Amino acid sequence: MSDQVNKFLGDSLGRTLIKLLVVSLIVGFIMAFFGLAPLDFLYWIRNVVLDVWHRGFSALGRVGDYLLLGATIVIPIFLILRLFSYRR
Repeated sequence: MSDQVNKFLGDSLGRTLIKLLVVSLIVGFIMAFFGLAPLDFLYWIRNVVLDVWHRGFSALGRVGDYLLLGATIVIPIFLILRLFSYRR
C-alpha cells in the first residue's frame, strides 16, 4: 500500500507534504504581496461564466475560428508525415 501511495505522490508522504507546505507558503506570500485572496479567483471564474452566459456564447465563437485556422495547417502536415512514416 505504501508503494502505491509513493508512486501516486511521486515521493514519500513526508517529503511531499513538506514540498506542498513550502510551495503554499511562497504562493501565499506572492498573493499577499499583490493583495489577492482565494475568493478573488472564485469570483473571477464566476464572472467569466456569467459573462459568457450573458453574451449568448458568442465569446466562444472565436475559439472555433482559431481551431479551423490551425486545422488547415496542422491536419495536412499530420497526414503527410503519417504517409511518409507508413512507407518505412
